[in-house]
Amino acid sequence: MDKDIIKRNLKNVLDSTEFLGVKNYYKGKVRDKYDLGDKFVLVTTDRQSAFDVNIGLIPYKGQVLNMISKFWFDQTKDIVPNHIISVPDPNVMVVKKLKMYPVEVVVRAYITGVTGTSMWYNYDNGERNFCGNFLPDGLKKNQKLPKPILTPTTKSDEHDEKISPEEIVDNGLLTQKQWNAVAEKALAVFNRGQELAKKRGLILVDTKYEFGEDENGNLVLGDEVHTPDSSRYWVLDTYEGRVKRGEEPEYLDKEYLRLWLRAHGFEYGKEPPEITDELIIEFSSRYIDVYQRMTGEKFVFPDENIKIQDRIKANLKSFI
Repeated sequence: MDKDIIKRNLKNVLDSTEFLGVKNYYKGKVRDKYDLGDKFVLVTTDRQSAFDVNIGLIPYKGQVLNMISKFWFDQTKDIVPNHIISVPDPNVMVVKKLKMYPVEVVVRAYITGVTGTSMWYNYDNGERNFCGNFLPDGLKKNQKLPKPILTPTTKSDEHDEKISPEEIVDNGLLTQKQWNAVAEKALAVFNRGQELAKKRGLILVDTKYEFGEDENGNLVLGDEVHTPDSSRYWVLDTYEGRVKRGEEPEYLDKEYLRLWLRAHGFEYGKEPPEITDELIIEFSSRYIDVYQRMTGEKFVFPDENIKIQDRIKANLKSFI
């Protein structure tokens, strides 16, 4: 049983990457980034964040995120080039250096969400102009939109802010030509994601993309693609019935955690509630489940007798 393996490995998790012995790395919410001059090494840890707060460590989460991203980069490289050079370890990507654009491109096909930048949260509080998209009265939570829409945000280590395409251009963040190219590719990648998700019995509800330019000025897709941390997934077969009954869709992403935190009284600025081992095992199994559903492949558990830090260090020996 997968949960038995997870339970045995609650302590074999990746928090810090300081064991690599390389100074001056950037520590993000989940990924640590090492600058190797002409490329970056991205190490996806098992750190779990929600509402911009780190709440603990989830076994195998980093491997799931990294390998799902690899899957989707491979599935969409005919639409837009991506930054992958190699994947030397289940938790690691070596990627090209890009001149990253200062906006995140969020694509939404349904009106949902509980965070401050989510469409439903803002709509429910009276907002009808959402990032340049004008929304009619009478929409219901978790309702499908007539077509996917773009709702970009600024980039921030603290808290992303909503912004419209017009404001992006007017503020000089991107030229109109750059934004047009980003918008076209983002919608195309999202469409591919929805098509493949549907074949796997899932709904790709929304997601976010980050783009940049390579040394020749070509548009390149970076960061991560269609992971449970950057995307929202629902189970296709149960969606209509649950929504008709006024229930929440069946989640296979980080929304499960967000809703759990909300139900336990968590708000921005507060200390998160204690996460029990049972809950950690449940979160881990959900990450593994979405990997298997999405890719159609069995999740490969690494050797339990090898510490994850030792394995990564060995696999990165030729890079660092």
